[in-house]
Amino acid sequence: MTSISRMFCAVIALAVSIALPVFADEAASSPTVASSPAQADNDGPVYGPELQGFDYPYPVGRFAISSQRQIVRMAYMDVAPKRPNGRTVVLLHGKNFCAATWKESIDVLTDAGYRVIAPDQIGFCKSTKPVRYQYTFQQLARNTHALLAALGVKKATLVAHSTGGMIAVRYALMYPQESEQLVLVNPIGLEDWKAKGVPSISIDDWYTRELKTSADGIRNYEQATYYAGHWDARYEPWVQMLAGMYRGAGKEVVAWNSALLYDMIYTQPVVYEFGQIRTPTLLLIGDKDTTAIGRDLAPPEIRPTLGRYPELAKRAAEAIPGARLVEFAELGHAPQMQDPHAFHQALLGGLAALGEKSN
Repeated sequence: MTSISRMFCAVIALAVSIALPVFADEAASSPTVASSPAQADNDGPVYGPELQGFDYPYPVGRFAISSQRQIVRMAYMDVAPKRPNGRTVVLLHGKNFCAATWKESIDVLTDAGYRVIAPDQIGFCKSTKPVRYQYTFQQLARNTHALLAALGVKKATLVAHSTGGMIAVRYALMYPQESEQLVLVNPIGLEDWKAKGVPSISIDDWYTRELKTSADGIRNYEQATYYAGHWDARYEPWVQMLAGMYRGAGKEVVAWNSALLYDMIYTQPVVYEFGQIRTPTLLLIGDKDTTAIGRDLAPPEIRPTLGRYPELAKRAAEAIPGARLVEFAELGHAPQMQDPHAFHQALLGGLAALGEKSN
């Protein structure tokens, strides 16, 4: 090999080493993380990167999918009712939630006769967190569709919260004949943050931010955004559920997948396609919600224009043909957790209305 060839190879090797993110051995500690705010909470529970050690309310199955040249496993709960009404509800969790956070809704829905399937999406909670994966809402919708097909579900109602709402919209657009009803619970994606002026950051920057995740940070954010300034001890297990994965040896792969998912959410808006939805749609919206991806990155003059859910919900209801909107004036981003009684009353009423209409 000539000296020029050796020099060329060395340059290429250096470029590749810079371009690819580096993951430490899961058993090793990271000096960056050791000095991060997360360490203030490291006396809490420690969970594995697939939430090993955190118990779900019902048995968890794992569905293996061949996806993007690898086998990934999608965790899910499949809960049968005692007196089936012939309908299936699929519960889709949000970015900072898991299938387990739907526990109260599962109980209410199965008591009402619905079969309930609650998956963890790839990259979240008890499902596989690949080191390399191209996240798209189409991919997550396909994964969900494959799971339902394997479980023998030919048609389902999708009840989707937060980021799950963006997946559900994509699912309904891709599989309209298999989507019986769409229930969007404070979905994000009702606006295009990029178009509104929220600047982009790299996946590497998202990764650095995610490594700083702590229980205190999660709790403070959720109190302000999810629960309209209120806090209840009932919410704490869900804070620890997330924080525990960042206390464990697998925190790097958890943070990396979270970074990839944030980039997906920011770059793949669904709001422009609301008019194409043909599935009967119910919007259940807590008006005190202010969720907006990248708000802290936006210029000060833009921040107040983001996450204005009363306005966003009304626009979505007008854009989605035949959509019905139910608002909870005093609730935030997670009405199903903040006021379960009011939420489930509205949910069951909306589900029953579809049944009456189809009859």
